[in-house]
Formats: sequence, structure tokens, C-alpha cells
Amino acid sequence: MATPASPYALYYLLNFERALAWLAQRYDDLFDAHEQAFLRDFAALPQASRALLVRMLMRKGTLFRASRLSYEEIGCPLQAAAPIAALGWVDTQPALTLDDLFALTTRAELMEIFADAVALIPGTKSLRKPELLETLRPFYVGEPGEPAEEGVAARPLRAWYGQSTDCVLHVAIAPLCERLRLMFFGNLQQAWSEFVLADLGVFQYEKVAFAPSSRAFQARADVDVYLALHACREALEWLPGGDAEAEAINELVAAVGEIETSNAWLETRRAKLLFRIGHLCERRENWPAALAVYERCAWPGARHRRMRVLERSERFDDAFALASQAAAAPESEEEAQRIARMLARLLRKRGMPAARASAARPVERSTLVVPRPKEPLPVEYVVRDHLTCGAAPVHYVENALINSLFGLLCWEPVFAALPGAFFHPFQRGPADLHAPDFHARRAEPFAACLAQLDSGAYRETIWRHLDSKAGLQSPFVFWGLLSPELVALALDCLPAAHLKLWFERLLRDIRGNCSGLPDLIRFWPAERRYELIEVKGPGDRLQDNQIRWLAYCAQHGMPVRVLDVRWADEVLVVNGGAVDAAAEAAAAVGRAIVTEAGTEGAVDAIAEVKPEPTTEPTTEPTTEPTTEPTTEPTTEPTTEPTTEPTTEPTTEPTTEPTTEPTTEPTTEPTA
Repeated sequence: MATPASPYALYYLLNFERALAWLAQRYDDLFDAHEQAFLRDFAALPQASRALLVRMLMRKGTLFRASRLSYEEIGCPLQAAAPIAALGWVDTQPALTLDDLFALTTRAELMEIFADAVALIPGTKSLRKPELLETLRPFYVGEPGEPAEEGVAARPLRAWYGQSTDCVLHVAIAPLCERLRLMFFGNLQQAWSEFVLADLGVFQYEKVAFAPSSRAFQARADVDVYLALHACREALEWLPGGDAEAEAINELVAAVGEIETSNAWLETRRAKLLFRIGHLCERRENWPAALAVYERCAWPGARHRRMRVLERSERFDDAFALASQAAAAPESEEEAQRIARMLARLLRKRGMPAARASAARPVERSTLVVPRPKEPLPVEYVVRDHLTCGAAPVHYVENALINSLFGLLCWEPVFAALPGAFFHPFQRGPADLHAPDFHARRAEPFAACLAQLDSGAYRETIWRHLDSKAGLQSPFVFWGLLSPELVALALDCLPAAHLKLWFERLLRDIRGNCSGLPDLIRFWPAERRYELIEVKGPGDRLQDNQIRWLAYCAQHGMPVRVLDVRWADEVLVVNGGAVDAAAEAAAAVGRAIVTEAGTEGAVDAIAEVKPEPTTEPTTEPTTEPTTEPTTEPTTEPTTEPTTEPTTEPTTEPTTEPTTEPTTEPTTEPTA
């Protein structure tokens, strides 16, 4: 029997009931009879039964062994499950496939279940569970995805494991509850644990006063379309390989196309999915399929991918025609940049002289030769630690500082309670953050914020929000990086005119321009000036978004440069000893310091070589970067009503891109 449970012990149940009440208030007109019955019948269940169901819904999967559902506030799981089973929400005798069985049992139990097979098949006794599963699969089921052979179909646990006294529960109501979760959050990336994280203070959200009528979905059909697209997205992840893949892709594209909707947000999701499918075809070098998919796709970057597919297919005239058309009306700075490169390349391939690019303002580029650090350390940190000094501190900030200052200054317009922007209390930012009209819908309050940069009032606003909004989730503010000392340095050394130029560029294309800013910033407080430094380690090259930001800063006379780092030992090896004296001294002093003092002082001895400034801070890339979305981001870079990422980023620069600013600086995001 369940012991009396304190309200705190049932926090998860109380949160789930809060969500159901929220849904009942806002979505009653979109519920069918089955969903309305669930809301009614759930409230009438015994407390232990309600708690057990929510516990299972919050865990991964839909199959659970009763022996592993041990919760003091629930008591006997089988007794608690009985009322739920009577409603048909839980199956207490589900048929288990071989894969289900392996997921639910231990290796020792499997050795007992398949004792006869293990005795007959050499080497199976030493296999781990994954290898044992694949070894036994041919004897118990057909190929993955095919029906089981006669006599070995899915069966209850007792039929597999007669000695077991345990019971398996299958949560049959899970699809309905997934639908409710989607309707509450507006996405399937967020889970019911958001309540817990908020209660514990792990995540704190701005309180936005939106109306009860605010909701993610306005029609039941929109929920159906979202779920259908999500199912296609999951099917893409599980496509069969080999000869069957091409047919499966064709069927998937057809299924995506057959989903009917007039909802602009859902059309954006469809476009994103088609882009993913097209990119898969491109990776497989299935040019006809890739081209056909991209032609149907409106996701940003799809037109450029069409050009690349035409080029890879050696259809140079078609590629040139499409590139010329796009050059006349590029969809973004990113596309214009890529088309310029492509047109020059296509002209050469067609035997025509390439047009001379207009000279851009040069960006200073220099080389820094340093000893390799004794312990692995990001190259940005090596340069930061070398350059920093009391009179001129250097900070690793990348995208974090400028985005954060923008977010603090423009907090009110970002969190304005406009229709369609906010509809549940766990949003990190507005749902329309990446919509084409995001800025236009808030033009007046944004203009008022930027006007403070002309009057000087921006400093007080930033300080006020730094204090009053501390820790609240934001799509722009990196709380883990912002210290009062850094903000003070930034406000003293960064001219208001430069801040305004950066913020205006952010607002022109938030998704495209919130990344690509230089890694380091050096301040000279006594002189009230600064310098932005983009660091490139050995073998690294500038990314397109970095090139665009560097060009923008240079165009407006901002102090910025690129620093190429080379390890002193590699310089000596490459040049066979014929290296400038400074580089040789750097390596020698580095070894001496480490040997004699055992410190990290090796980075103090460097050689800096400053070549002539270049007009473009990069070389022609050998391959075109794609704008393919990352694998299942926690926030959708579209106009869909979702919140921002809930995962914490790393605290040091990585090579793996992210999507949105989080609480620490990271490297550049992918689309």
C-alpha cells in the first residue's frame, strides 16, 4: 500500500496536472472525445495510479518492468496500474519483440532465456548484449523491419521467460500524451521535466503576460500535420541502407509532399525536412533525386544547393544560369557570398574569364608562432593567455559579448507579448524570433532601444537589466560569461556607434548574424579602446559567417584582425631548421621554462610575423559549406512556435557548431 505522500514527493504529478489544466483552458475546442475523456478520467483516478502513469510518461520508452517501478509514494506498481489498465491506458501483458526483450532484461537473464541457443552457437557466452542480440536475431526474427518468422512472433514476457515472476507494463496511452505535450510546448524537444528544472531553479524564465487565448496551434489539423512531419523526420533517421535506400527516399519525399497544410509555420517545417532529405541525397551523390528535392524546397540555402548539385553533375550552363538569376536578388548575405565564389568558378569551367571582384577594405592578418602548450589547451586560450596583461586584458568572448549586450539593451522588445510570440511559461525567447517580420513587428521599441546609443542612456539600461534579469533564459544573453568587470570594460571601451552598427546588423538577420564574431577582444581601459581578434589554429580556415563579420567591421573602420597561430616545433620541422631567429628562440625558451620551472610560461616567448594586409581574410574553399540543419536541434531555426535550447553548452571553444547563443561562448553555429 502506498504511504501518505507529501506534496513535494508528488511534485511531478502536480506539475502534470497543472499542464492538463492549462491545456483544458486553452485547447478545449481542439480536443476530440478521446482526449476529453482522458482529461476527465485522469482526474478521477486514485492518486497512486495517476502518479504511476506520470512517472512512466516521464521516463524513456513505453515498456517498463514492474519490479523497476519502485516509488515510495506509489507503493505496489501492479495495484496502482490496475485502474489504468481497466481504462485501456496500460497493457499488463504486452507482446514483446526480441529487441524489446533485450532492452528489458539483463545479460544474466538472457543467458538463462536462451540457454539452449547459447549452448549450440560457439562463442556466444562471451558476447555482450548488443552482439548477442545480432547473433540470435536470425534464429528468432527475419531481417529488421520484416515480419517475424512463424513461431517466433512477439510474445508476453512469460512466454519468453517462464521462470520470471515479473510483469511488463506497456503505456498504450503514450501517443495521446505526446500529443498533449506537443500542444503545451509547441514542440517535441521540450519535456515535462521543464517544470522540475524551473522549480529547482536550474532554468528561470521571463514572465510574459500573454493572454489565455495565446496558444501554439489554432486548428486540430495543424497538430496532425506537425505529428505527420515529425514521423517523416524520424523515418529519415531510420532509412534502410543499400539498394533499398533510393526507393525509401522516393517514398519518404512522396509522403512529405502528400501532407496538406496552409499553415506558414508548418510549411517551414516541411521545407526544413525536404532540405535534410536533399542533403542526404547529395551525400549519396544521387544528383537527380537531390535536385528534385531541392527544387521543391523553400528552406534558406536550398537554391544554392541546387546550384552545387548542377555543378557536381557537370551541368555548368544550368548552374551558371541559376547562379546569375540568384545573384540579381540574393536571399541573404550568405547566399550572395557563396554565389560570388560560384560564379567565378563556373566562368572558369565554361572557359570564360572571371569578373574581377571589387576590392574590399583590407583586414589585417598576422602570424603568431608560439610553443605548443604542455597540456591540451584550445588555441584561443593560448593566444588569450599570451596577449593579456594588466594594461590590456584579453577575453575569450566570440559571439557572447555582442549578443549579450544587444540582449540586455533590447530586453523589452525581445520579450514583448505580441500575438503568436509567447504561449507557455517555459520559453527562452519569442516563437517568431527567426520569422522574416520579427524586427518589423517590433520596429518602434527596437528603434527606441537603439536610440539610447545616441543619447548615452544605453549604459544605465544595460546595467539595470544585468541586475534585474540575472539568470533569466534569453536567446541572446550568455549569463555564464557576463561579469560586472567585463561589462564595465565593454561599456567603457566599445564606442556606442560601433555597438549600434553591430546591433543593426544582428537585427537584419538574427539567424545568420548572431554567429561569426571574432574569438577574442582586447581592451585598453586607459585609452578607452579595443581590438577584435579572430584566432585560427594550424590547419583552420575562416568560415563564411566569420568572413562576413570581418568585412563588415573593416568596412566601418573597426579595429579587427585575424591571427594565424603556428606551433614553434612544427615551424622548425617544416623549415628544416631554417626559421627566423624569433621562432627558434620561442621554441628554445619554451623548453627551458618548462624544464626549469615546470610552468606554463612557455607561451611568453613568441614570434609575430605581420604580412601585408589581405583584401579577403580567407582562401577559396575547396568545398562549399552547407546550410543543412544540425541533427535535431533543441530549438528550431524557423518561425515555428518553440523555445530555445535547454542544454548547457561547453565552457570552452569547440569544433562542433551550435545553433543559438547559450550561457557560454561556443564556436559558430550551423543553420
